[in-house]
Amino acid sequence: MPRNKSLKNGILLRLIVPLIFFISLESILSYFVTLHYVDKTYDGWLLDSARSLAQEIKVIEANITVELPPAALEIIKWDELDKTYFKISSLEKGLLAGDALVPNAPDTVDRSKPVYFKAEINGEPVRVVSMQMVKQGIADTFYVQVAETLNKRQQMMTDIILADLLPQIVLVMIASLYLLMGLKRGLQPLHRLANNIAQRSARDLSPIQDADVFLEVRTLTDTINGLLVRLTGAIDAQQRFIANAAHQLRTPLAGLVVQAERALREQDLAAMQPALLQMQNSADRLSHTVSQLLVLAKSEPVDGMNELKPINLYDVVRDSCMEWAAKALQRHIELSLESTGKAIFILGDAVLLGELLANLLDNAINYGQRNGTILVKLNHEPTPSLIIEDDGPGIPDSEKNRIFERFYRMPNSPGNGCGLGLAIVKEIADLHKAQLELSNGSLGGTRVFIKFNDES
Repeated sequence: MPRNKSLKNGILLRLIVPLIFFISLESILSYFVTLHYVDKTYDGWLLDSARSLAQEIKVIEANITVELPPAALEIIKWDELDKTYFKISSLEKGLLAGDALVPNAPDTVDRSKPVYFKAEINGEPVRVVSMQMVKQGIADTFYVQVAETLNKRQQMMTDIILADLLPQIVLVMIASLYLLMGLKRGLQPLHRLANNIAQRSARDLSPIQDADVFLEVRTLTDTINGLLVRLTGAIDAQQRFIANAAHQLRTPLAGLVVQAERALREQDLAAMQPALLQMQNSADRLSHTVSQLLVLAKSEPVDGMNELKPINLYDVVRDSCMEWAAKALQRHIELSLESTGKAIFILGDAVLLGELLANLLDNAINYGQRNGTILVKLNHEPTPSLIIEDDGPGIPDSEKNRIFERFYRMPNSPGNGCGLGLAIVKEIADLHKAQLELSNGSLGGTRVFIKFNDES
């Protein structure tokens, strides 16, 4: 199971890592810049030493002599940290003075100007400057070379790098500590918010107070508050549903109990007959109410629980019409379906759409005229739509806004309905995001128009 990531650690990582990276990059650049200027400084001192030695080369009567007093030689070679070597040579005579160990400059370089290069003497790395000289009246070429070990250079490099790096390390530590303290303080509103939510009871769905939270966190609290509002609405709807269901079930159950007691008091079967018929009616009404309640409960799930799949609307409508044709014939009602017979695919739930049609056809048969007509139309263009018309008394305009309420029945309505049929139709239509309209039809009764969205 993957571990949960820490917001605090994530923010610190995103702030400190770039800081360390840039400081490290700056330190590397500082190293090479310092190396350049340290070499430039000490190379200048080496060149000065070479020029001082060059002044000791004398031409006396066309002969070359090198005069190096011990005091001058001691000045050139004296150093507390480094060893200094020198060599004066000519192209024809070879070594004239100094240390033969000092290496010559590579032959491939331009000797018209001083040449600097690195080498080793007695296993120690040295920096060498080589200077070429030409004396007037002498055909020979002279070379003056001075070499020095690298101790002073390395010590200066270390001092400069430490002087540059140590403050940066201290800066990173101070910045990290400041960021840690700032993040800890900045995340305190989140911790308080979490504690407030944790201390709530399961029944407390009031909005979260977000007066003290940051603007970025308010998006989260607004989302949670929106969820709490939806949960409150869903719980209230369920409670109303349970209360209404209990009220509707209580009446037929009470009727069953009364008629059962009545039947028990009778001695012969003929006297029991009316009570048994009433018991059957109560049982039928109870069964119908329970069935409607189950369909209604299924049609209003928590957000997104019903998965809509591509279905053929024509098959659903045709099967429902065939199923209800027998009941229509019992009342001598002509039930007809008008359609091209082509498949119409929409995103929907075939079972719930079957219940929608069942309720509409049941209402049309129960409230339509005997020997009347029920017309079902299925249109393809411009969008899939379903029309059901009957020749019944219709629905007054004053009742069209209330007819979809649960358990509501118009005054003086015939039959033993429970007032859930059109409420179920509305819930299923809303679930399919379909447009539902009631109007007066061409047959004189009610016209129900449902417009669906196609699969695309």
